[in-house]
Amino acid sequence: MTYSAEERSVYSVLDQLKIPFTRFEHPPVFTVEEAEIHWTDVPGTHCKNLFLRNKKGNRHYLVILPVSKQADLKHLTRCLDVDRLSFASPERMQRLLGLKPGAVSPFGLINDIRREVVVVLDHELREADAVGFHPNDNTVTLSLVYRDFERFLDFCGNRIIYQDF
Repeated sequence: MTYSAEERSVYSVLDQLKIPFTRFEHPPVFTVEEAEIHWTDVPGTHCKNLFLRNKKGNRHYLVILPVSKQADLKHLTRCLDVDRLSFASPERMQRLLGLKPGAVSPFGLINDIRREVVVVLDHELREADAVGFHPNDNTVTLSLVYRDFERFLDFCGNRIIYQDF
């Protein structure tokens, strides 16, 4: 089986951390709506990932929440005590996370060597048995136990904020 370089880098970290996962292939997906069609056999809480920036462009956030929830950016702006939030450009996403649109994933944090991106996690995810994310390639979804996902986040070392959405 041939894996993309982006995918191989994720597997290298998961192997290093001894984190098991289940891999599911599917056609390329660019939105949650497109992905939901292919998630019927993927166990766990399915997540959406939003890569945001503040108005000045000097702070970046990876917001992770269940697909069943909506992110109220005005409310989140107040909670994070920042100026206006908006979606970051593809160039910023590439520079900070090494990702392209449609492949936004917490696994991109392995490319954030300077730990510039703040992770904003929905509180509800702590109750999930498993979670699913792209391994930096939008033709694959990985399912892993939530506690192992937390170990991955600890390894990355980015600041984490828990938030109710």
